Amino acid sequence: MCGRFFIAEEDTAEDLRRIIDALNRRYNGRSPARTQGELRPADIIPVVANTPALAPGAFAMKWGYTMPDGKPMFNARSETAATRPLFADGMKQRRCLIPATLYFEWEKRGTQRIKHAIFPTGSDMLYIAGIYRIEGNRAACSILTRAPAACIAHIHDRMPVILPREAVADWLNLRYNPQEVLTASMEIMTFQPCN
Repeated sequence: MCGRFFIAEEDTAEDLRRIIDALNRRYNGRSPARTQGELRPADIIPVVANTPALAPGAFAMKWGYTMPDGKPMFNARSETAATRPLFADGMKQRRCLIPATLYFEWEKRGTQRIKHAIFPTGSDMLYIAGIYRIEGNRAACSILTRAPAACIAHIHDRMPVILPREAVADWLNLRYNPQEVLTASMEIMTFQPCN
């Protein structure tokens, strides 16, 4: 599961800075997206998705599909999303990437909950695979999750699908089978307690 991620205020990842700069240009310096700090479901977040001309662009989207009870559905299982009515259209034609510095997960140890910062080893940022839909006049996205990499399975039984830089264009290219692209998900993660 992924219920929180983080964008560092002084992030040095060139790709992440470029995405945030493009987002600010799109909204004339008044982007509604939160571009630093700890981001939570229902926040407006920076997202990379295709423009109408099918070129990657930076957009502000609400994190989580709005459900009838008003709560956000902020994650979707990558293994079944293509067959679920709520997510199938997103898998087919509305794919996106959520850029971040790292994400957080909580490990349960008895009655304790230990917060961990998790990020790919040797990478300066995350590209989290997602899907989106239009809700009224705003786009809403959900993060795709998968079974955890072996090195962090003791923390939680799910993790976001984190794509390497080489697979980013493939994820946004609607001619590619989404399930095949998702197999490129990163496996070697670094984690450290935050408490």
